Amino acid sequence: MSLKHTLILLTLVSVIADTMLLPFYPQFFSQVFAESSATHVGAYIAACCFTVMTAFPLWAKVARYVNEVHLWIYTQIAAGCLGLYCAQVDSLVNFWIASQLMLVFKASYLLIYPYVLRLEEKDKHLNVAGLFSVLVHFGAIGGALVGGLALQFFSAQSVYYVMAGSDALQVLICLWLVMALKLPLRNTSSSATLGAEHLIVHARAPLMSAWVLRVSLVSMVFYFSAFLARPYFSLYWEMISGTDQKLISALVYSIPAWIALGCLWFNHNAKGPQNHFQKIVLGSAVALMGLILQGAGHELAIVIGRCLFGYGLYQIMVRLEVILFERSDPANYASDFSKIHFFQNLGVIAASFAVGYIVDGLGLVYTFAASFAGFAIALALFYTLFKTQSTTEPTDTSINANTNLELSGATHD
Repeated sequence: MSLKHTLILLTLVSVIADTMLLPFYPQFFSQVFAESSATHVGAYIAACCFTVMTAFPLWAKVARYVNEVHLWIYTQIAAGCLGLYCAQVDSLVNFWIASQLMLVFKASYLLIYPYVLRLEEKDKHLNVAGLFSVLVHFGAIGGALVGGLALQFFSAQSVYYVMAGSDALQVLICLWLVMALKLPLRNTSSSATLGAEHLIVHARAPLMSAWVLRVSLVSMVFYFSAFLARPYFSLYWEMISGTDQKLISALVYSIPAWIALGCLWFNHNAKGPQNHFQKIVLGSAVALMGLILQGAGHELAIVIGRCLFGYGLYQIMVRLEVILFERSDPANYASDFSKIHFFQNLGVIAASFAVGYIVDGLGLVYTFAASFAGFAIALALFYTLFKTQSTTEPTDTSINANTNLELSGATHD
């Protein structure tokens, strides 16, 4: 198995493990700590985002001097130990402290994305961006299903044992990479050891360019809007459907991830040039329609709405990152990605606080109304900042043109 394919596997394992509780935080806090306040759950999710947002740039600086694979060995050992503690702690305050420290170490895995980008030629970055988006969606499917099963048949805290096990698996994979490829502990200016021209080039991060700032601002508003409809969706579905089957809730919650896989297949077979501006505008319109249907209060409408919402999110999120990397230098990938990631998390943090107040003050269904308003604002902002892109020459590549082959190689290599 190649280095790139191994890193893809690491990404999938980490996403599955780290998203198991995402659809079920309200139920988790209620079962384990008897805490049912929506405001508290929103504050916790916001704290998680803030922790990752601030820790990632620090790991990016460390990675200028320490090879990322070596770094991941130490950070995942620490994360695994903290995960075991979270599985047994009975104090809400101690859980907060331990889980946030765990996320500090887990944030180092965000370095995989720019690491893999440096392994590829620039004309293949469209495929890489789509691949990682699908990995995140596919991991979210697995995470939601595993989390739903754990909460259905075991104690809620048992999820953290699974997380710790995944950390141990990732440590073993990284140890194998170090030994098999003889990776040095320290990064150098030479990339011959890893066989890729830009693999370990770590330039000092420049000031944020106007282009990166524009992409970051738009991403922040889109992420804010999308997250408003996420944390309490499983409770909303259970209220509408009249069932508390966590596995069913997880399946409906993960519909956008399944739609992302369908988009991957469709784009693999699509031919001809594509205009990212037009695709983002279309995706926004479809997402808005999906939000209306999800708030309709009918099971079938919710399912259809989740499908439309998933399609819109896929087009928006993937193509915004492609737009970013099209004008970025390989040496600045980690730096530019950390900046856009910072703004994305600002949006999620704001949404986490907002959704708690919305649910406590207005009710679950109003999360979709708030998300709709946010997407409308995000679309207007995107059109204003990038309208000149609508008249530029379309990109003469189809998104994810080779991604299916990449996934196949990762599976069978």
